[in-house]
Amino acid sequence: MTAKLEKALNRLKSILPLKKRQDDCSKQIKELHQHVLRSFVDKGRILTREEMAQHVGNLDDAVNVLREKDMVVFSEDGNPVGAYPFSMQAREHTVRVNGHQVYAMCALDALAVSPMFGMKTRISSRCRITGDPVSIQQSGKTIVNLDEAGGIHFGIIWGAANADSCCADSLCMEMMFLRDSKIAQQWLADDPDNREVFTLQEAVEFGSRFFVPLVS
Repeated sequence: MTAKLEKALNRLKSILPLKKRQDDCSKQIKELHQHVLRSFVDKGRILTREEMAQHVGNLDDAVNVLREKDMVVFSEDGNPVGAYPFSMQAREHTVRVNGHQVYAMCALDALAVSPMFGMKTRISSRCRITGDPVSIQQSGKTIVNLDEAGGIHFGIIWGAANADSCCADSLCMEMMFLRDSKIAQQWLADDPDNREVFTLQEAVEFGSRFFVPLVS
């Protein structure tokens, strides 16, 4: 892993330390979290509260832990609506996996699904700047349609992180696909102190390093 990727990975972990938070949970809650993640590729949706209750002794306590640690996102009425890298809410990044279409929280999250679960994926999104469609076929860390998608870049606005808001509603909203190197560099030049860009292959490695440990 390059120094650039290691620095970015550590920075994201400092903002959203998912693996550390998972490891700090009881074995039962950690396994519940993994069941929640797996449900998106098995069922095409998040577990319901009733389904979650089958894995823990006290659902309310488990929900409180998962919400407070920002490991699972809940709606105002208390229903689970997302678990990084997935969301039940419509996002610009959709992932076709195991016969299901699901939403990813952000571009980096979309790239993490295939290596997380060892399943082929097809990502459909758009360039945040030009609006051009983005289509990425993935098998683990391999980009299958490299001729078509190889020039795509990943961009992140680090300054979007907000301690008063869950990551799903702050930083995730500013993690995006960019059509090509030229667009990426133009976008970066507008605010180089807060923005960073990665090639598609770098982004796949970045997402994999961050998310795969959650399911291992």
